[in-house]
Amino acid sequence: MWPFIIGAISGAILLALVRWLRKNNVSVTWYEWLIGIVGLLLLAFTIQNTWGSLYELESVAAGMMWLILGLPAIILLVVAASLAWRRKRSAA
Repeated sequence: MWPFIIGAISGAILLALVRWLRKNNVSVTWYEWLIGIVGLLLLAFTIQNTWGSLYELESVAAGMMWLILGLPAIILLVVAASLAWRRKRSAA
């Protein structure tokens, strides 16, 4: 049941993002989508593994998961957003 719920939430968030981008006339290139999707998948993987580590009372492993996988995921998401934001700002 959880994979269905996570998929539904992810789909709703992606739909809202696409509608917001179209409403604000922001064009996103293919590599920005790729960087963003890789960042989101890495973040989802990090959250799932952190949850599992905390469930098994392995707090050190959960912290290391955020350091090794969560930080690069956040960096990828910031890079994707800043690339799109810079292009929109330079076009205006």
